[in-house]
Amino acid sequence: MAGGARPPSDIKSRIFKFAGFLFIWALLIVARLTYLQVLQYREWVQRAERQQQRTVEISPQRGIIYDRNGQELAMTVQVESIFAVPSEVREENQKTTAALLAGVTGADATGVLERMQSRRNFAWVARKVDSETAARVRSLGLRGIYFQKEMKRFYPKRGLAAQVLGYVGMEDTGLAGIERQYQDQLNGAKGRVEITMDARRKWFGHIEHPPEPGSNVVLTIDEKIQYIAEKELQQAMRETQAVSGTVVVQNPRTGEILALANAPSFNPNVSRDILPEKLKNHAVSDVYEPGSVFKTVTYSSVFEEKLARPEEMISCDPGFIVVGGIRIRDAHHIGTVTLERAYAQSSDVGAVKMALRLGPERFYKHMQDYGFGQPTNVELPGETRGLLRKPGKWAASSIGSMAIGQEVGVTPLQVVSMMSAVANDGVYSAPRIVAGVTPPDQGYRRVEFHPQGQRRVISSYTSAIMRRLTEEVVLQGTARRAILDGYTSAGKTGTAQKIDPRTHAYSKTDYVASFVGFAPVNNAAIAIAVILDSPRGLHQGGQVSAPVFNRIAAQVLAYLGVPHDVEPKNNPARRALVARAAEKDIEDAQPNASGHTMDLAGTLIPSGVAPLTAGKTPEQPLQAPAPAQIDARGGSVVLDAGGSSTVPWLLGLSMREAIESAHKAGFELQVVGSGLVREQQPPPGAYLPSGSKIAVRFAR
Repeated sequence: MAGGARPPSDIKSRIFKFAGFLFIWALLIVARLTYLQVLQYREWVQRAERQQQRTVEISPQRGIIYDRNGQELAMTVQVESIFAVPSEVREENQKTTAALLAGVTGADATGVLERMQSRRNFAWVARKVDSETAARVRSLGLRGIYFQKEMKRFYPKRGLAAQVLGYVGMEDTGLAGIERQYQDQLNGAKGRVEITMDARRKWFGHIEHPPEPGSNVVLTIDEKIQYIAEKELQQAMRETQAVSGTVVVQNPRTGEILALANAPSFNPNVSRDILPEKLKNHAVSDVYEPGSVFKTVTYSSVFEEKLARPEEMISCDPGFIVVGGIRIRDAHHIGTVTLERAYAQSSDVGAVKMALRLGPERFYKHMQDYGFGQPTNVELPGETRGLLRKPGKWAASSIGSMAIGQEVGVTPLQVVSMMSAVANDGVYSAPRIVAGVTPPDQGYRRVEFHPQGQRRVISSYTSAIMRRLTEEVVLQGTARRAILDGYTSAGKTGTAQKIDPRTHAYSKTDYVASFVGFAPVNNAAIAIAVILDSPRGLHQGGQVSAPVFNRIAAQVLAYLGVPHDVEPKNNPARRALVARAAEKDIEDAQPNASGHTMDLAGTLIPSGVAPLTAGKTPEQPLQAPAPAQIDARGGSVVLDAGGSSTVPWLLGLSMREAIESAHKAGFELQVVGSGLVREQQPPPGAYLPSGSKIAVRFAR
């Protein structure tokens, strides 16, 4: 071909080849795009979102925990959390930034720096800080530091009912108490914030999905009664130096827990105060041998089976009884007395004889009826069922031991529920601490409480007998320090030896002192259990636990507006009973305990007995100031009655009451000791010149 021109066929061939190449290239591009845009669409969208968006979860507004009257015990408040976007903080400035933030927030500078260096998009600096800390961080004006609103649990009453309420962790998860037990109802649903960033990692928008609030929980607890119980328990802990203590206040008719106090306690608002030894709810998780308190089960069971009568005479001679080769003896030899008196004086021999009449099977049945050996199913975590073996596993001596509250393990909640059944005409009401759950949008709403698990454990007749017997324990027995002003009261003391972990035998120094009672006797409004673990010094239930019951019951009954059922104030007969409560008269479990009695007829200490002052040093018998003179023959006081006034009755009064009464009558006091008036000289009704001094000895 001239001029070297290519033939048309060659040009066409090249065009076709080039077109084929373009087609294949386009086909590959389309195939690749189809693969990426269709088959791999979700994966690449997710990758883009991970690069461009950051999702931060927001804790929901946790439900409120109310007391029975609508007082907020646990609530959620909005606070600020501080976080960093590390990509916005220059690498050379990160160390300085971390140090500045740590200095203000109290966080660990190394930890803050490590989080910033290990992440590009988001790193927490400090969560749920107070407003002052947030303001100080803002004032620093640091680049790449931002704030996020979060919800924080707050307990407005601080440590009130701490073991009942529990606490939550940083993620608002309930870790103890009601917070844990009702986690699902209180928690609600989490929200989230989606943060969008550009290619330079700059924020340019965010979308918030608000959380759903949790439901509210209404407790049966009464804030004011809880405060009274905790205040008096703390006083008892200081006075006795006990290892721990528990107070439970219950409505005996419904089973509602009005107060549940534990010591030691903690403040759930302060994380460093939440220690394992303070978290324990002793009322439901502690198992202890109840001691003489359990004689209430023994006696009520034998009366229910019609195997004995309270007026029946029983011989407690010779002061001990042998059961299965084990000798069980009384703290005091009381001889032949009525069963009513044997119970009031807490005779071990009398209780063992009653249990032997019952036999193992019937005794075991009645213990189960009262709820021992099984959980109460109260709405609190960590409850134990206690310890109660079946009769087939008893030793020959077990029935004697159980009769006096040994070889059986109970919780304070089980014991107060038992005494409530005695007070409530023989009907057992299962203890409850949650009245109900209400929707989040309704706030507080009074919940009508309906008793659950009610059953009759003893007849009305047996209940009436036991109410009379438990009242005698207070009036004439080991619990005279539980006598109330204006109200009748009843109950039973207990002093149980603890097991020594070293010797695995009963300790001679460590005891569990308890008193469980109710008031008023025939129309009980409250039942109270007071348990002190290992008190130092005085350790009998009647010595250390009954006075706590007295103080709590007096305040709670007045707060509830319960009408008086006995004459209040200036009641000489009831004050005399309190004044006669010498230490050995209120001992119920420690053999050979020392103590002294008082002769109220002459208000003189018997010869040969050396009383103790508050400082526990021997003193001479109390001498009245001149011009009184003691007639040694009859204990009378001879005075010059000219211009004189009548000496008032001071026995059983507190120091403040005694001073006020004396001043009102025109006398001054010469004070010895502390506590309640145990002796006064001259005696009530005598005549003294106005302005004279009355010698008064106080003792606890």
